[in-house]
Amino acid sequence: MKKQGFMNTTPAKRIKAAAAVLCLIAAVITFVLGGIRLSASAGNYTFLKTDTFHLVPEEDADHEDETVVSVEFATADGAYTMTLDFEFDAYTALSVDTQLEGYIYTTEDGDYLAFGSEPTAKEIKKADRDMHADEYSMLFGAGMAAALVAISLGVVTVFGRFFTSYEQIWFLSIMVLAAFFSLLFPEESANGVNGLVIMALYLMDTFLNILCELLISKQSKWNFIVSVFVEITEIAICVVLMYRFATMASTLFFWLPCDIISFINWHRHPDKQEEELTVVRTLKGWQEAAIIAGIVVWTVGVGYFLTTLDLGSDFFKSRTLEVVVCYMDACVSAVAIVNGVFILLRLREQWIAWYIDAILEGVINILSGQYVLLILKIGYLTNTTYGYVKWTKYIKHAQTAAEALPEAAEKK
Repeated sequence: MKKQGFMNTTPAKRIKAAAAVLCLIAAVITFVLGGIRLSASAGNYTFLKTDTFHLVPEEDADHEDETVVSVEFATADGAYTMTLDFEFDAYTALSVDTQLEGYIYTTEDGDYLAFGSEPTAKEIKKADRDMHADEYSMLFGAGMAAALVAISLGVVTVFGRFFTSYEQIWFLSIMVLAAFFSLLFPEESANGVNGLVIMALYLMDTFLNILCELLISKQSKWNFIVSVFVEITEIAICVVLMYRFATMASTLFFWLPCDIISFINWHRHPDKQEEELTVVRTLKGWQEAAIIAGIVVWTVGVGYFLTTLDLGSDFFKSRTLEVVVCYMDACVSAVAIVNGVFILLRLREQWIAWYIDAILEGVINILSGQYVLLILKIGYLTNTTYGYVKWTKYIKHAQTAAEALPEAAEKK
């Protein structure tokens, strides 16, 4: 059905298309410019010398809750510095008199890299790339932000007839906010992965999730196809950051199969008047207590198990924070599974489960410093309200029609 509204008028379509092209051009130019600068800045490093590096004392340092501690060392004359990471136990064994032999490599342009052990050619190249990538991170970040907006505008331009003006404005607003926050709060490198790669995964996750949520609220079975790509992206994020393994396991073994089964189930229950809609319904009250009890048991059991794992991730510096996130991650995975079952069964209560999931996810994002993902949670909460209202109206209308015309009621 063609959706009417000012966002689907011919002038609006032209404006959206032009804006998409301009953003895409800006993204391409930015990436090319960044690549040229990065290639030009890459130096040819040669071994200069070894030197003695002394631990640089920290004032009021408190690393008690950290699992990995970054420590700075410098030569006696202060001409060269290097930063090394130590496990907490190894860090406590250091003293103010600690000295290490460092290997110094330089370029003709005066750039240098210092290592705590003799590096391989691959390690030198990676360190150089990371150093210069950090210099141009804002440039590449701007390119990713422009690309995100361009893709979003492309979606509402090409598929605009399927969405109302409100839905298009909501979708674009979330995407623009995500792009802005990606520039305001750039990600740092973690576990040897550049922060730009992590941010690219965050932005992809935001785009796919928001599109999927919008399709669910519209009772469209195609949300499950988009959801498959959501799961793949979120698994990649968990692997890269080496965290939230309860969520990753539920995504891999529950959500991916559930998406396929749900697509088939929704395909079999189209609305008789509008085939693009899927028939949805509501949950019986007596089942809620059992579901809540199951979530509590899962949270305590799985959360405790996760706290016993030591995977050596440097994403969390605080052990206390890591334990808190483990239990919250377990709860999120439980609520997400309940939400998945409700979606499979076409139950309106999936929106309530999603409210809880979005709030917990938002708290985890704040604790983890993943501020760009908070935009995704804002999108979740606003669309959850929109979807709950739409599904409720549909169910009430269907019940009214069934009471008026019993013979038209859905066969159970």
